[in-house]
Amino acid sequence: MLQIILIIVFLPLILWLLYWYYNVGYFEKHLKTVPGPSRFPLLGNVKDLGTPITFLDNLYKFSLQYNGTFKMYLGSRAEIFLVNTEHLEFLLSSNSILVKSDLYKLVKRWLGTGLLTSGEEGNVYLIMIILGNKWRKHRKIITPAFHFQILEEFIDVFNSASDVLVEKLNAAPNKASIDIYPFIARCTLDIICETAMGTSVNAQNDIDSEYVNSVKILLGILVQRSLSPILANDLLYPFTTTYQKEKAALKVVHGYTKSVISKRKVEFYNNSKTKDENVDSYGRKKKRAFLDLLLEYSANDPSFTEEHIQEEVDTFMFEGHDTTATSITFALYALAMNPHIQEKAYAELKEIFSDDSKRHATYRDLQEMKYLEMVIKETLRIYTTVPFYSRALEKDVNMNGQIIPKGTMLNVFAYGIHHNPKIYKDPEIFDPERFSIENSKKRSPFAFIPFSAGPRNCIGQKFAMLEMKSSISDVLRNFKLLPSVPAHKVVLKSEAVLKSDNGVFVRLEKRMGL
Repeated sequence: MLQIILIIVFLPLILWLLYWYYNVGYFEKHLKTVPGPSRFPLLGNVKDLGTPITFLDNLYKFSLQYNGTFKMYLGSRAEIFLVNTEHLEFLLSSNSILVKSDLYKLVKRWLGTGLLTSGEEGNVYLIMIILGNKWRKHRKIITPAFHFQILEEFIDVFNSASDVLVEKLNAAPNKASIDIYPFIARCTLDIICETAMGTSVNAQNDIDSEYVNSVKILLGILVQRSLSPILANDLLYPFTTTYQKEKAALKVVHGYTKSVISKRKVEFYNNSKTKDENVDSYGRKKKRAFLDLLLEYSANDPSFTEEHIQEEVDTFMFEGHDTTATSITFALYALAMNPHIQEKAYAELKEIFSDDSKRHATYRDLQEMKYLEMVIKETLRIYTTVPFYSRALEKDVNMNGQIIPKGTMLNVFAYGIHHNPKIYKDPEIFDPERFSIENSKKRSPFAFIPFSAGPRNCIGQKFAMLEMKSSISDVLRNFKLLPSVPAHKVVLKSEAVLKSDNGVFVRLEKRMGL
């Protein structure tokens, strides 16, 4: 009887160990020359990842220790972290390595297989083809929604949302230290709903936004699952309390986006009954916003279902507000901590608005904010909004002479490349001059990749840059940003989006005008 119990207990462990050695041996046949930390049986390098707070720092130390690109094992799966520009160029320029890694399956219940995640289930070749084609089709449908003529029409929305933001910040005690992220997050949610979705949700007047709070919960769960073998296991996960928290948060998020779609759908079809709904006051044909484009396409192509619309809306509601909110927040924090840089940015705004200090910014004004753009780029470098993202190999590839076997996960370690001292001298110092025209020419285009690059680059990057310029410039025109008292230093935390674990506190001093 004892022997049977021992067999039941130890046989699965032995089989797991044999499976681990077999898989590692398969990868090491090609990857033994790629440097990386020593691995432990069964777990690989899971312990080396650390916590969400130490995760980025640990990876960054490995990139320095191994002089660039390095490998790790999560369980028995090989993960290569690309930190060299030539390796990044190889991956990001590829038109064939487009399948997202298994990590993206962790957000499938949230975002489905929309533009961000299409192709993540790449273990079956047929699925890869279907999802790859889906991504190409959806990208083609959505791209016109971000034409510069449409972006120009959004400036009024940026301005009105920023007006509300300034009003809310004005209500805060003068010179009191406040966490500015919640203010910014509600502002960007208003903007993405009004522009891309064509409907107003007045998130800035809803201090306890369930949607914003639920997104925060889902991002936290994503990190927990990526670092825990139990939570990452699809068979065990449904029996955990974390799963129940995710279900509750998803109910809020999906309910929110469904209400946005329903509201706009009614307006869209009601407007389609009028004769001039597509014509502006000058008789010119209007451009459709993001959700309008999806609804119109769905009406003409039944294969583009309401489920597809939901997936893309969920993706853009998340990407269009949370990533931008984080970037704006860190930019304001950096300006508060670097007063000499803030004064240069403010001087530029005084010049641009010298004719009328109170007027709203125009599209041309935003284009002229060259120094502020440098500030934003330096923010995206130091506080890399999406610290890393990954692709799965569906076949062996030759990466600059190194054979990378099928099944390997290639991770773009954007945070690592942005802090590489060989590319950026004194990488922890905030210096917008790194992004002057002259200095930018000296670097590889793959040394700065906050919006990724190549075929799967961020489709909304021009939208995001205009939105960030608009919001930051409005805050700067109305407030002088000061360091928090007592002193506050952000504690970076790696989620799908970079966050501060202890908030982002600054003081605001009201300006008397430009």
